[in-house]
Amino acid sequence: MSKRRVAYYYDPDVGSYTYGVTHAMKPQRMRITHELVSAYDMLPKMHVLRAKRATAETMTRFHTDEYIDFLSKVTPENSRRLTYQGTRFLVGDDNPPFEGVFEFSSISAGGSIAAAKRLMEGQADIAINWAGGLHHAKKREASGFCYINDIVLGILEMLRYVPRVLYIDIDCHHGDGVEEAFYTTDRVMTCSFHKFGEFFPGTGQIEDRGRGPGRGYALNIPLKDGITDESYKSIFEPIIDKIIDVYRPSAIVLQCGADSLSGDKLGGLNLTMHGHAHCVQYVRSKNIPLMLLGGGGYTVKNVARAWTYETACALGIEKDIDPNLPWNEYFEWFGPRYRLEVLESNLEDLNVRDGSLDRNREKILQFLSELRPAPSVEMQDVPREGLAEHLGLPGVRAHGPIDDMDERLAQHARFVYDLHGDSDESHSESEAESDSSTRRGARARSSRKAGRSGKKRMSIMTSQYFDVPRLPPDGEPDEDEGGCGHEHEHEAWASARAGLPSGKRKRRFFQSIAEWDPVKRIVTERERAGVRVGVEPVLMNGRRRGRGREKVSEERDEMDVEADVEEEDE
Repeated sequence: MSKRRVAYYYDPDVGSYTYGVTHAMKPQRMRITHELVSAYDMLPKMHVLRAKRATAETMTRFHTDEYIDFLSKVTPENSRRLTYQGTRFLVGDDNPPFEGVFEFSSISAGGSIAAAKRLMEGQADIAINWAGGLHHAKKREASGFCYINDIVLGILEMLRYVPRVLYIDIDCHHGDGVEEAFYTTDRVMTCSFHKFGEFFPGTGQIEDRGRGPGRGYALNIPLKDGITDESYKSIFEPIIDKIIDVYRPSAIVLQCGADSLSGDKLGGLNLTMHGHAHCVQYVRSKNIPLMLLGGGGYTVKNVARAWTYETACALGIEKDIDPNLPWNEYFEWFGPRYRLEVLESNLEDLNVRDGSLDRNREKILQFLSELRPAPSVEMQDVPREGLAEHLGLPGVRAHGPIDDMDERLAQHARFVYDLHGDSDESHSESEAESDSSTRRGARARSSRKAGRSGKKRMSIMTSQYFDVPRLPPDGEPDEDEGGCGHEHEHEAWASARAGLPSGKRKRRFFQSIAEWDPVKRIVTERERAGVRVGVEPVLMNGRRRGRGREKVSEERDEMDVEADVEEEDE
């Protein structure tokens, strides 16, 4: 094999995080893989790099600001409050709010973005980030052990340089997060080989082909339990050949999820290490810039074996390495054989028994033959930095503290955002339901609706649907959760405002009781609860209107006095 310039991204801290002792996802597998790669003396043959961690601003190229802000703040202690009792952002038990979740995600995303940039700038032919490949994460929600979709962020970086990118997913689970992100564009073709049926995430039918300009550029190859190396090869090679011939991608992203290996704790396929790595070898032979990413894989020692061997495949030295494992820090983990191998089991190949493999291959090839020639796009340079940074101007806060006008504008912006955030959320969810219902059959429509309507989700660990927790109709938080921390003050003020005895009015989540008074001022619920935000009377039509803080305090005192007088009269 010809030599390739390989860039290998690794952050030593990535293996220090944990989802939990009993959780299936083990970030330590990246550290074990690195130890094996080092033991085989591969590091001197590559450019070993530690990527700059992705910032919150960088992550919002795909994810919503609200979701990224949540990830930066969430901890095991405050997760119930920040997720609104488990109804938003982190739904179910698949994605726990473990310590350092934002830092872990920034390592994954930073590696994929840096790998994409290095490829596009021509500094490498192959870039590897085994900490990446988290393909289930959605725009505003974690899913399937994935919090940040580093793949989407990496592809977006590639699209700054090239017109077309091909994404190939050989994980056991459907790459739903990446497909969803690029479902309506022809600049990214997604091709997912995955187990389908009563299996997480419940999407990825062969009829799902994209929508609008992206019609035909989403390919799904559903598989059944027990597929072997020979069967996988018979469908992988002809489809990839046809895609490259028709689509002519400028770059390829290959997600190498290792849960498609035989013996995986959550998967059901029957690939050996060599059968899995054959996909890497075959795509590498096309001489197109290639980014290799990790993904699933829950039998840790097999994950490390596969990714180590595939690193050797990227270097073109897979025939030279010894199948007997060299000594390394985790050597005892690989007993009793201590070999670089993953053997197949005696699981029956259901794909061959019913002939579904041949039918799916013919149908996908037919779809590709009907596809129009490779789409083109007008490319132009996109600025990599803001105007102020380019001109060397200092930041907004460099001139001194924020003045009263900035504070008032910031408060009004928060007021409007909180007021409309809930309606925007419901509108986007209903729109997503409408989009999905038009592109699927009856079975898929019901599955997609259950996943998006906010009523049900599917667990990756059990592949069973579960109901999303709901707040009571009156919005009362759980007694042991403590709500948002100002329930008692808020309740007392709201009761007095409504003319009710204290304690008779319950708090309603997602409903702001802030009011706009053109004569007085904007009063937010946090101010009414007694939390000082340091805002003076609001400007109305360029003029200072309303009474100051002292006047509001006097008004509250008068209200308290009147309440006392009424009690004495009674």
